[in-house]
Amino acid sequence: MIVKHIKHFETNKLKHQVVAISIFVGFVVMSFCWGLSYFEGVFEKWSPIILGSFVAFMTSVILKVWAVKGEFEHSKAVYSHQIFEIASATLPYLRTGLNEKSAGEVARILIKNIDAMAVALTNLTTILAFSGAGEDHHQAGGLILTEATKEVLKYNEARVLKSKKEIGCPVSNCPLSAAIAVPLELRNKVAGALKFYYSDKEELTESRITFTEGLAKLLSTQLELSEIDRQEGLACKAELKALQAQINPHFLFNTLNTIASLCRTDSKKARKLIIQFADFFRKSLERDSDLVTLEEEIDYLNTYLLLEEARFGKNLQILEDVDKEVLGIKIPFLIIQPLVENAIKHGGTLWGHIKVKIAAKIYNSEVIIQVCDNGKGISEKNLSKILSPGFGKGTGIGLSNVNERLKSLYGEEYALEVTSTKNKETKVVIHIPITGENDED
Repeated sequence: MIVKHIKHFETNKLKHQVVAISIFVGFVVMSFCWGLSYFEGVFEKWSPIILGSFVAFMTSVILKVWAVKGEFEHSKAVYSHQIFEIASATLPYLRTGLNEKSAGEVARILIKNIDAMAVALTNLTTILAFSGAGEDHHQAGGLILTEATKEVLKYNEARVLKSKKEIGCPVSNCPLSAAIAVPLELRNKVAGALKFYYSDKEELTESRITFTEGLAKLLSTQLELSEIDRQEGLACKAELKALQAQINPHFLFNTLNTIASLCRTDSKKARKLIIQFADFFRKSLERDSDLVTLEEEIDYLNTYLLLEEARFGKNLQILEDVDKEVLGIKIPFLIIQPLVENAIKHGGTLWGHIKVKIAAKIYNSEVIIQVCDNGKGISEKNLSKILSPGFGKGTGIGLSNVNERLKSLYGEEYALEVTSTKNKETKVVIHIPITGENDED
């Protein structure tokens, strides 16, 4: 970002001061020594006093320069600390994006923590927030009128406004006579502007300009985080929709065939299954949120199991062991049903008897969910690849998809645990951390 009307910063001025004073002092000392060489007899008595005075003068000048430098370094440290304190306070709001609500909160935080008379935030067209002196006529919600602000947004460059005319306020008694306007960025493009107002152009120091620019960069970083959050939310919704669309077609066809056959032998039961079938798919498709209570997930699962039991009859045995205190905990939607479907598909003895156990309990601040079957098990070779994306057959949701969702929501340490004993069982374990978000609303 380029700051118009400003040619030098504090550090450059300090360097120029040091160089100029050094040259001046060196020239005076050289001249004095040269004079003494011609008038040694005359000034022999006074030369120590005069030389001492020059040395004292030079020493005081050097100390003054270093004092100014130390003061400047201290100011930089104070400004840096101030920027990070403000960034910490504004982060929860800007993580939601740049809008009227978040901008209003940020403006109120800024006006309490900086020495400006007023603060304003805009997007590309509208004044989102204004706080401080002049609130009676500088109101949020209106279109951007100041040409300088429009230039900030158009050219992605900071502007220093040194007069009321440049600010463009039509109110004659407005106390705001100077301002610093800097762009806010998102994805390397201008997303809005941050403006600090002052009562006099003399307050537009290089330190304040640098501070405003640094703060704008940090606020822009927070906007980047809000965009990442938004994209992650969209990805989660898209992933959920994709999962909902992947309900195994084989299950669909088999259930329809079961209902069709029952229409000839038991029309009453067939009618009941059609209603349950419709309810199952309605529940699977209407979800917009990725989180549901465990009770809702179990209810959805039981609807699915009613359809499977109609197909397998007595050959399918389902055991449920779910603690009551777990039912209100929120878990990802469509996280248990795919595991049970997988257990029914691959479980079972040589005689066709399928036994699936579903258990859920709380242990060490986690919800532990287990799905076990009595199948032939998974070979050691395949066990190491079972959670790899794309592994396995069929068009159902699969273990890998559930595993990737868990890792995406909670971290790598919450991946599925799969164990298997040949010709005895396969067990899949889910760990869900209990946080404030898990509590029932």
